[in-house]
Amino acid sequence: MPSTPPITLQPGATQILAAIANKQFDSDLAYQLHLQAERLLLLSGFDQLISLEMLDFSPFPYQIKAAQAALRRFRGRGMLCDEVGLGKTIEAGLVLKEYIVRRMADRVLILTPPGLVQQWREELAQKFKLPQFVTNSDPEFRQQGLAAWEDNPFVIASLAAARLKKNRAVISKQTYDLVIIDEAHHLKNRSSVSWKFVNKLQKKFILLLTATPVENRLDELYNLITILKPGQLKTPKEFRAQFVVKGDPRLPKNRGQLRELLADVMVRHSRGQVSVTLPPRRAHTVRLTLSRAERELYDAVTAFVRRVYHGGGQQQLVLRTLQREIGSSPYAAARTLSLLGGKKVWQPYRQELAGLAEQAATLTSWTKADALLELIEKAGSDKLLIFTHFRETLHKLAYYLGQADIDVVTYHGGLSLQEKEAAIRKFEQDGQILLSSEAAGEGRNLQFCHVMVNFDLPWNPQRIEQRVGRIHRVGQKERVEIFNLSAENTIEDHLLHILDRKLNMFELVIGEMDMILGHMTKDSDFEALLLEVWLKEQDPQVLSAEMDLLGDKMLAARRSLEKTQAYDDALFGEDFAAE
Repeated sequence: MPSTPPITLQPGATQILAAIANKQFDSDLAYQLHLQAERLLLLSGFDQLISLEMLDFSPFPYQIKAAQAALRRFRGRGMLCDEVGLGKTIEAGLVLKEYIVRRMADRVLILTPPGLVQQWREELAQKFKLPQFVTNSDPEFRQQGLAAWEDNPFVIASLAAARLKKNRAVISKQTYDLVIIDEAHHLKNRSSVSWKFVNKLQKKFILLLTATPVENRLDELYNLITILKPGQLKTPKEFRAQFVVKGDPRLPKNRGQLRELLADVMVRHSRGQVSVTLPPRRAHTVRLTLSRAERELYDAVTAFVRRVYHGGGQQQLVLRTLQREIGSSPYAAARTLSLLGGKKVWQPYRQELAGLAEQAATLTSWTKADALLELIEKAGSDKLLIFTHFRETLHKLAYYLGQADIDVVTYHGGLSLQEKEAAIRKFEQDGQILLSSEAAGEGRNLQFCHVMVNFDLPWNPQRIEQRVGRIHRVGQKERVEIFNLSAENTIEDHLLHILDRKLNMFELVIGEMDMILGHMTKDSDFEALLLEVWLKEQDPQVLSAEMDLLGDKMLAARRSLEKTQAYDDALFGEDFAAE
């Protein structure tokens, strides 16, 4: 008989066998963690994204390929240039998550337009399970002062705030593993403060996100790529000589060679290349005539705001909120009016504020709530997502609908995480009405509902767009119906005239609104422009004419964006899809 070969044990095996014999086992959690660690050790490069199984959603194949291109081909320094609405944020989030899971990113800075800061945080927390990010608008962050930029390793901030002299002096001293710039076309001018600031950041990896890398001239493309890889396109003079037709800064030459160089830093998908389709959506304006008492209160509050607003400072912020509240409901405004009357700074107006507060508290009619009740009755068994910005309005609506024997699920920022989860679950399973504050913008996917009501309207069009994006998204099977309630001759009435009837906002792709505002105003501060017109003009005809001019400016900005999009389509075509 052949002899049995000897058994040779590796170092440490004796202790393992002894532990087995004595039934000394680690917990299941420890075993799973050890197994995962061993698996990670077997992976080399980025051929496989190990973070995918940790997500709460399934990215599209083209988004995964784009992230892999950024990780492998671009080595963490590239441009994500998909058309609007195809998910550049998702692609950047995949790269970010992969770096964090692999312990390659311990300090991250994300810079966005002001209106997208919260949306980024919500997406990362909900979709990518990255709740550790703070924003520059968080109260705790602001209390820390300049030290916050150094003490917080994961920060999302507006580019406008970060580039302020006092802030950029601190930020420039930090070393970041990853920097992400959303709407990076704002860096197109290398003589601007923004370009110089981002270019000087100490960063290992950087992603630039933009659907329109070139807007007016090819030099803009050079400026963006120089941030990513200095020298990739040589010097400005050499770039123009080699790749720009003399006399026409928009027209490229040597396209083949230019595309080869761009392929090292850029990925771009068009709608025609990916199979992402959404059902149509339709907007309805429900224009209401206020009761006499409601009209008198609205006009009285507006007259007070117009008269006192120009005092400046904190006072302006309070009055801006008051004007928004009276557009939402008398109940939202009543609380603020009462509170202001008791504060020292408002003593000169105490009697007037008390009178307005009493007027608001004693109203017996509520025209918008009556109109909402009619919409609910017409909806039959369809689920409705109803948005209001103000908590007082939300609670009064819940009570009002409850009196009509309508069961309502409420969702707002005052709920705990567990309560929020329970509210969404109840709405999906057996609820018909979700009455929600802006908190439902927290990356929640509510595509099982296809009817939305804006009980009040944010003055920032991006916030309206984000509301729509809660239900008009991938996975939606039905045509989306959007109902906007507005009382005639209010600021919201003029806003809807601009956004819906002039701009056809509700036909836009989600994400285009920010780009239009970027073409129209510095840092997209449309809200301030709207309020400026409203406060300045009291004659109805003059006010309407001024609002029309504001709408014309926005329409011109949309046409400018469309020209830019057509230019980029012609320039880049479909040559930069991730493979």
